Amino acid sequence: MGQAIDWGMDMFRNREIRQFAVVFTAITVTAAAAGFAIQPAAGILALASAAALGTVFLVFTKARYKSIAKLSEQIDLVLHNSDHLFIGETNEGELSILQSEITKMTLRIREQNDALKREKEHLAESMADIAHQLRTPLTSVNLILSLLENSPDEKERKAMIRETKELFVQMDWLLASLLKLSRLDAGIVVFQRKKIDVHDLISSVLHPFLISMDLHNITLQTDVPKEILIQGDSAWLSEAIQNILKNCLESAGDDGKIVIACQDNPLFTEITIRDSGAGFAKEDLPHLFDRFYRGKHAEATGYGIGLALCKTIITRQGGTITAKNYPQGGAVFSIRFPK
Repeated sequence: MGQAIDWGMDMFRNREIRQFAVVFTAITVTAAAAGFAIQPAAGILALASAAALGTVFLVFTKARYKSIAKLSEQIDLVLHNSDHLFIGETNEGELSILQSEITKMTLRIREQNDALKREKEHLAESMADIAHQLRTPLTSVNLILSLLENSPDEKERKAMIRETKELFVQMDWLLASLLKLSRLDAGIVVFQRKKIDVHDLISSVLHPFLISMDLHNITLQTDVPKEILIQGDSAWLSEAIQNILKNCLESAGDDGKIVIACQDNPLFTEITIRDSGAGFAKEDLPHLFDRFYRGKHAEATGYGIGLALCKTIITRQGGTITAKNYPQGGAVFSIRFPK
């Protein structure tokens, strides 16, 4: 009895129900008065009909309120219980549609929450990796500075100063690359979509490396025809290809060889960069473009940033990049841009 009273009070808190009750009562009173004025039986029939219609309305309204209350409980569980997901089925048309939309919303919120958790975990891991990457050269710099204080030999001091400068250059490159990655991740980089001549692009990319290649006696072979065009941002693509070329030059070493070629067909334009180095270890191949991945070998150098940045730049402009071992030795990178 108490539950029925509570339910009735809850229902009549609804303004639309109160308005309906007022209008329904007015119509019933008017119809009953008119019926009694004509004939008592007509008045009784009007009252009986109103009572029947009112009862039917109350029954259906009560059932609907119960269904809405269940949905409300389910929503409350979803909001306060991360493991809850299921929302019970209902046979009513409008409520069934509402339940379906709530289920979709719940799934979407769950996916977004999972994505946020993954991003948070990735951010924490990235911060730890960045701190580790910076700690290594900083430790070396501190050690060199300590040695400088106690080294009377001028030649040794100059060598250590030169090594310190190189370490600062490495840290500057690392911080610049991390800043570029963060800008790309944040989506604040707007890539230009202009026609780029691949021959001119490769020529500009090679220019900063020519002296180093000459000093290390590295042979360069290019097969990049003129007037092969791709769509993209020339500055960012230059950054990506330079990172690949830097990796290949380190791998090729003294007296090595670099081969750059470009092929064009109706489906895509492909740029390949190959070196004569040792190639990749089999276990490293699936992770070459992962951030901060430096390879399984203890002698692996670098920060694991260059190739990750390269892939991000290329894929954000609609291209793809893969790396594998060349059958005749060395590593080969393939960049494809679809037509």
